[in-house]
Amino acid sequence: MTERCGCLQVGQEVPDLELDMFDPVKCDFGSVSLKKLKAAKKWTVLFFYPADFTFV
Repeated sequence: MTERCGCLQVGQEVPDLELDMFDPVKCDFGSVSLKKLKAAKKWTVLFFYPADFTFV
């Protein structure tokens, strides 16, 4: 039986996604999508920060 990981690996294309965000320049909320960033030829870094944060 083959197990599948829902993770992406280096070299794989990330599926398009749209996220709500805060724009500090406009001081307003908006949205951003990977499709728009790719069209604008912007570099994109995806960073996952889990909500479970424990002080040590």
